[in-house]
Amino acid sequence: MKNQEKIKNLYKEKIKKLLKFNNAYFEKDSPIVSDSVFDKLKEELIELAAKNPYLKKIENLDNLIGSKPSAKFEKIKHVKPMLSLGNAFQIKDMLDFKKKINNFLNISSEIELSSEPKIDGISASLRYENGKLVYGLSRGDGIFGENITENLMTIKEIPRSLKNPPRIIEIRGEVYIGKKDFEKLKDKFANPRNAAGGSLRQKDSAQTSKIPLKFFAYGIGEISPQIFKNQTDLLNQLKSWGFPVNFYCKKMKSIDAVEKNHSDLESLRSTLNYDVDGIVYKVNNFDFQERLGSTSNSPRWAIAYKFSSVKASSKINNIVIQVGRTGAITPVAKINPVTVGGVVVSNATLHNEDEINRKDIRVGDTVTIQRAGDVIPQVVSVDISKRNKTSKKFIFPNKCLCGFTTKKEISMTTKKIDSVRRCTRGYECNYTAKEKLKHIVSKDAFDIEGLGKKVIDNFWKLKFIKEPGDIFNLSYKKIEKLEGWGELSIKNLKNAINKSKNIVLDRFIYSIGIRHIGQENAKILANFFKNSQNFSELFISNKRKDILKNLEELDGIGETQIRSIEDFFSNKKNSEIIQSLMSFLNIKNYQKNIKTGKLSNKNIMFTGGFKKMSRSEAKALAEENGAKILGTVSRKLDYLVIGNSKPTKKKITKARELKIDLMTEESWYNLLNR
Repeated sequence: MKNQEKIKNLYKEKIKKLLKFNNAYFEKDSPIVSDSVFDKLKEELIELAAKNPYLKKIENLDNLIGSKPSAKFEKIKHVKPMLSLGNAFQIKDMLDFKKKINNFLNISSEIELSSEPKIDGISASLRYENGKLVYGLSRGDGIFGENITENLMTIKEIPRSLKNPPRIIEIRGEVYIGKKDFEKLKDKFANPRNAAGGSLRQKDSAQTSKIPLKFFAYGIGEISPQIFKNQTDLLNQLKSWGFPVNFYCKKMKSIDAVEKNHSDLESLRSTLNYDVDGIVYKVNNFDFQERLGSTSNSPRWAIAYKFSSVKASSKINNIVIQVGRTGAITPVAKINPVTVGGVVVSNATLHNEDEINRKDIRVGDTVTIQRAGDVIPQVVSVDISKRNKTSKKFIFPNKCLCGFTTKKEISMTTKKIDSVRRCTRGYECNYTAKEKLKHIVSKDAFDIEGLGKKVIDNFWKLKFIKEPGDIFNLSYKKIEKLEGWGELSIKNLKNAINKSKNIVLDRFIYSIGIRHIGQENAKILANFFKNSQNFSELFISNKRKDILKNLEELDGIGETQIRSIEDFFSNKKNSEIIQSLMSFLNIKNYQKNIKTGKLSNKNIMFTGGFKKMSRSEAKALAEENGAKILGTVSRKLDYLVIGNSKPTKKKITKARELKIDLMTEESWYNLLNR
């Protein structure tokens, strides 16, 4: 024990040194020791931690070595959000993408696509007014970006002024470091992307200028006036203004051309001087892009077709069961550690019972592992030739880890039995409850920094947190006694928790983890309830019945979501826990950005197919003009718009009975002047 204490003290002393060196290097941009001294200290710490795993409880080196600068930048709201892209992993996904576009636009002909390599770098947006660069922002959270203008201006490839541009234009692109240049920096950073990100967040742009950052322009944000007809014209103009545009940008129509382009570029992947992880395909026509619009998370007119993952071979030592926040039972393969795409993997998902049976995956099998989309490790296939003759078929357990019998539900949409087994006890199951806690503190929910998955696991084990309300009633005196928790980290956690008490209704609804209620559904529900008082009526049995009936009218909330809400709030334990959580919070009323127009304050419903546009586009246009879309015919409805192709007679009959105004497809076009 004395020797262990001696090692702990030595480790703490070296950590102090490293923090001092880190502060000088990253915060003050003024190193106080040579690179060789700095690197030697890192090596000593890594070696100590490797030989003595208990040291990680004092301080995890992953949080210290190669850390990014902690400088705070002014945050500025993007005029047009920098949304993330949806992903395609196979040709089927691209076919679905094209089909959705055609359906939305109500067009049968091939839509022209623009393609460009997806650079694995840091996104940035450059705002020019009257031809002059005004400021440059990082992507940030997509809504707000950090003002990193000075650092971006160290990139020689970025023009300071543009010749004959629109009055306002935001040029968007990717900042990266070439593979060859990274070779000189690899001792300081984990990978080129990490190097680019860390360099852009330096306090002193003089330090950033020492890093060989490069830039590829790929698109625009706000523009006034719009002078471009399509993506191809835009890229040509960007080149003429002096922006670097990727050589491999192309345009194409057919799915065969898409697949060939994908295959060709993937074969060149290793020869390129920059990291790429796929190809971005965009609808080339800007008018079509405008019509397609976006969901809250991603544009409908673009998708990232990812390259195939790097694969490796390993052996399954065991198959264990994990329980998710919705009660989903997921089998996980424990494998011999293997490096896949630069990451050491020891666990791989087996998805569900059906997947195990289909691939006949067994303990002891030699399997091929890949990181799906270069993120989630999964088992691709089994090498039967290496299977032990005594191996036995894996029997999937029919009980949850809590001992409760699991079940497979019938999908309300497909009417087929779900492939996933579930524990339906909600918060009554400790395993589900712990995962719900991890969801609640996550970025898209309460966003409590410092209360990550590992901390939740530890606090759960110590019985500091057992349900959501406990987060806001933590004993910080008990936390003080834990290794690795100092005065500053406790203060930061306390501030993050207090800040999270103020939460908007839609975010709160998403946070509590009702199955089938994602961020989009949460916004629809928040717009319906308006405030937490109305939402609280779901806890009252006789009022809940009426509420659920009214939810049937909402466009976007179907039978599946309604049944899920009913199941959640019918569970006494769930209701008690959520009511307790609400007592700690200031839940702000939901304020939807309601647009004004020709249909302001009108409730509209559509039936039948249209000639010139899809129902989806018709709904989007109605909302753009201030309307609210309903899902069923009721007295609240102002207009039922009837398409020329196969309208539902039952809806028309009911609308007539209720004396609701009927609008023909032609009247609809006339109203919108289309």
